[in-house]
Amino acid sequence: MSDLLLAHISDLHLPFEPQLTLRQHLSKRQLSVWSWRRRRSLHRSDILDSLQRDLQAHAVDHVVLTGDITNFSLPGEFRQAADWLASIGPAERMSLVPGNHDALMHVPPAEGLDLWAPWTRLSAGWPYVHRVGDVSVIGLNSALPTAPLLARGRLGPQQLARLEQVLRAEGQAGRVRIVLLHHPAAAGAIGWRKALADGPALRAVLKRAGAELVLHGHARDARLDAIAGPREPIPCLCVPSSSALPNPKDQGARWHRLRLLGSGGDRRVEVTVRRWSTDLNAFMTDAVYELCLPRGAASPASDNRAA
Repeated sequence: MSDLLLAHISDLHLPFEPQLTLRQHLSKRQLSVWSWRRRRSLHRSDILDSLQRDLQAHAVDHVVLTGDITNFSLPGEFRQAADWLASIGPAERMSLVPGNHDALMHVPPAEGLDLWAPWTRLSAGWPYVHRVGDVSVIGLNSALPTAPLLARGRLGPQQLARLEQVLRAEGQAGRVRIVLLHHPAAAGAIGWRKALADGPALRAVLKRAGAELVLHGHARDARLDAIAGPREPIPCLCVPSSSALPNPKDQGARWHRLRLLGSGGDRRVEVTVRRWSTDLNAFMTDAVYELCLPRGAASPASDNRAA
C-alpha cells in the first residue's frame, strides 16, 4: 500500500443566518433555529478559515467529510456549502457524505444534494466508490428527515445490499476499503435518539464482507470503536465537530490526518489529531498514534453467509 495522506473532517455546521418562511417556521427547522441561536457563537468562521489553512499546510492527498455541513438544510445553505467546498481544492480530491442536518427536511435534489454532486460523484446511487491510489473510499448516505427531537439515521436494505457487493468486489481486488457515513456504526456509540436505526444490519454486512476502516462523525466526542470483521476487528474512528469551540457539550474543533502505511499483512494507519487551541488561536498536534488494519479481504460470499 502506497503512502497516502487523508484528512477526516466532520460536522462543520457552516454559519448561516436563516430567513424562514411561515411554513418553514411551522416545521422541524424552527427547532434548529432555536438551537442555532444558542450555539452560533460556538461554530466560528475563524476556526473554519484556520481549518482550510491547516489542511492546505499539511498537503493531504484527499479530504473526507462525514456530514452535517449545514444546519437547517435550506437551499441557500447548500449553495453556500458548495462555495466553501470549492475553496478547499479540486473536487476530485474530496469525498463527502451528508448528515442528519443536511436532511433535516425534504429538499428537492436540484436545490440540495445535487449541488454537492462534484464531491459525491454518484454514478449508480449510494454507496459511491471513489478510488484514490490503491484505496477505495466508499460513501454511504445515512441521512433522512425524522420526527422532531430525533436525529436518527437509516441506510435501508437496497443501500446495504449494494454496499456488500461493493465491499466484496473492492476487497477481492486487493484494495483498502474505507467506509464513510455520518452516524456511528458501532453498537452503543450514541444514544437511541441519534443512532443508526439499521446499525445491526450494517454491522452484519461488515462482518460478512469486511472493510479496513470506518470513519464517521455525529458524536460530540472523538471515539475509537471496533466492529467485528470476517477475521479481525475493523477500526471505527470518529472525529467530532471540526468547527466548534470547546464547550461542555463538545470536545472542540479537531480533524484527523490519516497516513496509510504498509502493505499485505502489515497495513496500518497513523492518526495525527489536530486540535483547535484557544491559546494559540490555531490548530495544533494533540496526539499521534497507529492503528493496525485488518489483514486481507473477505472470503467469497459462499464462505461467509453463515457467519
